[in-house]
Order: sequence, then C-alpha cells, then structure tokens
Amino acid sequence: MEIALLPHVDEHTTVVAAEPAAVWRGIGDVLDRSFASVRSARYARLLGCADRTVSGPRPVAEGSTFQGLRVAAARPGRELVLVGRHRFSTYALVFRLDEAGPGRTRLRAETRARFPGPVGGLYRLLVIGTGGHAVAVRRLLSAVRRGAE
Repeated sequence: MEIALLPHVDEHTTVVAAEPAAVWRGIGDVLDRSFASVRSARYARLLGCADRTVSGPRPVAEGSTFQGLRVAAARPGRELVLVGRHRFSTYALVFRLDEAGPGRTRLRAETRARFPGPVGGLYRLLVIGTGGHAVAVRRLLSAVRRGAE
C-alpha cells in the first residue's frame, strides 16, 4: 500500500516529557493494550478487517499485527507506520517522533484514509465526521504520554 496516495484525514500532536526510546516503547504498549481486547476483535471481525489477530515480534517491528492494523514500517524512536483495510476503508496511521528539547519528544499521529463508494462515504461520516476518530487518536496519544512520562 502506498501511504502517500491515501488522502490526508488529520494529524494530532502531543509533547512528551521523555526521550524518544521511552515514547517508542509507550506506543507499542498502548497499541498492544488498545487493540488486543475482545471488543477490538469483534469490531475487526464486523468490519472485515484484513488483520484480525495480534501477532508478530514485540517490541513492534515490521510485520507485527494488531486487530485492524499491520506494521508496514518501523524505525525505532523515529517512525511507526500502521496500515489496514476493511470493507469500507483503506487506511494508515503514522506515528512520528521528533526531538522537542532536552528530555522531550514531540509525538505526532497522522491519519490517511480512502473511503470508496457510498457506503465508504457513510462510514467516513460516522467515524470522522462525528469526531469519534479524533477523540480516539487523542486518547491514544495521551495514554502514550502518561506511560512514557
């Protein structure tokens, strides 16, 4: 999947009072907790996600999977690219880590997605248009920040 070809949806940022290595570990921990639940499994099955199991190396690396997501690229302490697809969307969630001063890391989460057809458009309205996606991503970032600090 070519990430750059997916339309930009949004980007959220937080600054973490921790070094990039700690933030990187925090991302993996939060993803494992967030996407390993029974609820996530049901959601992935309902939508027909390509990836429906948690598997692969830990800490996260290329080839690791979560329910609904697969690690397409992993540059520890710098960038984590997650991709996925289901009946209504093809998507990517890209975490980028940048230095933000001594002992501080800027963590950004960029979402890109395509929602084909009328049903995809309705799904986009339900997930993106309601603000639910933005809330979920901000919660992920906050959880990473709390865990790393």
